[in-house]
Amino acid sequence: MSGIAKTLAKRQEIPKQYQWAVEDVYADDATWEADFAKVQAMISDLAALQGSLNQSAAKLLAALKTQETMLKAVFKVAFYAGRRKDEDNTNSLYVAMSDRARSLAIQLNGAMSWFTPELLSLPVEQLEKYLGEEPELATYCQLLDEIMRRKPHVLSAEQEYLLAQVDQVSQGPATIFSMLNNADLKFPTIRDEKGQEVEVTKGRFVSFLQSPDRRVRKDAFTAAYSTYRGLKNTIAATLGSSIKGDAFYAQTRNYESSLHAATFPDNVPVEVYDNLIATVHNNLDKMHAYVSLRKQALQLDELHMYDIYVPIVKDFQMGVNYQDACAMVIDSLAPFGPEYQNIVRRAVSERWIDVYENVGKTSGAYSAGVYGVHPYMLLNFQDDIQSTFTLAHELGHSLHTYLTLETQPFIYADYSLFVAEVASTVHEVLLTHYLLSITSDPQERAYYLNNYLEGFRGTVFRQTMFAEFEREVHARSAAGQALTADMMCDIYYDLNVKYHGPDMVVDQDIAMEWARIPHFYRAFYVYKYATGYSAAVALAKQILTEGAPAVERYLGFLRSGSSDYPLNVLHKAGVDMSSPAPIQSAMDEFGRTVDELKELLNC
Repeated sequence: MSGIAKTLAKRQEIPKQYQWAVEDVYADDATWEADFAKVQAMISDLAALQGSLNQSAAKLLAALKTQETMLKAVFKVAFYAGRRKDEDNTNSLYVAMSDRARSLAIQLNGAMSWFTPELLSLPVEQLEKYLGEEPELATYCQLLDEIMRRKPHVLSAEQEYLLAQVDQVSQGPATIFSMLNNADLKFPTIRDEKGQEVEVTKGRFVSFLQSPDRRVRKDAFTAAYSTYRGLKNTIAATLGSSIKGDAFYAQTRNYESSLHAATFPDNVPVEVYDNLIATVHNNLDKMHAYVSLRKQALQLDELHMYDIYVPIVKDFQMGVNYQDACAMVIDSLAPFGPEYQNIVRRAVSERWIDVYENVGKTSGAYSAGVYGVHPYMLLNFQDDIQSTFTLAHELGHSLHTYLTLETQPFIYADYSLFVAEVASTVHEVLLTHYLLSITSDPQERAYYLNNYLEGFRGTVFRQTMFAEFEREVHARSAAGQALTADMMCDIYYDLNVKYHGPDMVVDQDIAMEWARIPHFYRAFYVYKYATGYSAAVALAKQILTEGAPAVERYLGFLRSGSSDYPLNVLHKAGVDMSSPAPIQSAMDEFGRTVDELKELLNC
């Protein structure tokens, strides 16, 4: 498969080799149903353990193991249903299964809600005594430490049970937005470079914005944002409800703010969030210089927001089919050695990846894992270099997940969102380095440098702008202001003016971009893209310059999972994210690359 079809394929029209092997989780829906019923029947086992933790170390261990078994089973049930739904959000069977799985998870959360309050009621001396009496409890030390750290924010067993029941309601705004954005929202058609009518889709949107034909870029830009503008009040109400829900949970759990509640699970000080925004603000002159370079290189009298994605290297087309993209990514990972590369080959050959867009498929790209099974990747591959970098990015997530699952017990077999974007970005940086190393063509080199700069623009500057938008709208909500669509548009528009500088014509349509960003429904998440990218740039540089010692430290990071707090794990890998220094270092790298590209293009 290659190129952009006039209309999207239906799921059954996608060749099997390009569909992920969800049957590796459950052979069929009937097997899933059997497990669902089994898990449902087991939930009462947890409730029966209530009141036992103060009896003995053996009772505590039994409760921990039972809880672990139940969580493992529920995660697997939810994972399968979620992947099936993401294949086609218009398939009511899998939408219903996903909803049932969420309800099951909520039932489990309710059944477990007594555990943490009861554990926290134990005197520290008694817990230490238990650890001395029962050697198997040593495995749970980090988990128990984390629970004790949360003590000021844990409520009584009755209150925790009520919050667990409210959880399904609190997911409503994100669920509604997802269905609106992935299933119901329809975009108009535009004429492509050949004058043919082609449907605008979320998967194709960036490809259109990368078109050398400026009319195509503008038409796609207008088509997308006019569609969102027609629903601006509905989406504003949906996001506003999500923000109020975040505030409710923060207040209920005695956090200073929604931001404090969001950074607490990672054990990351709020200052890290604020330092990111402050450091990027101090370096906006570098972003403005890149915008100026883009305007000069494209030879435009006015640079508009729909010109920000198009490669600035003219007369160079970089189409890449999926097979070639896989080969390029595998070759770029040579610094990690053949064993690492072979895991990537398995991901391709064993169908860990769902490759192409189809009707109803969830937009964007992601990697997800579940204990006992290999990771899975969702792509919407478009046969271009950007999709190749997306492939590298998601494979970074998947290798992180694979090595964590291979090394850690279930309780530590996940990793913090704070470090989640590091491995993915290391892959992107290594792919950039590889592509630059194998070309002697000045235009091709300029193309890759431009793409590298786009990584910084999209992941450090853009995500920091998102983070600033989130901080502002949450603060206004906390101050009692109504979160109207017009308010959100004004805030978002002004931030674009600030971040892009005087050489950018900030089109009014860009004020609607906030309405299409799903990450805003996971409060204060996006800043981790920027911090993760900065950490990754530093780690990739160590891997390329130091070799084996840096690789070993990095692989240790990938295997750590949640066995330690994220700042500690990154520090062991070789980067201190409690300091703004890595952000500044990334800004300096961006500035140097702008200068190099400017010299190469004689601008």
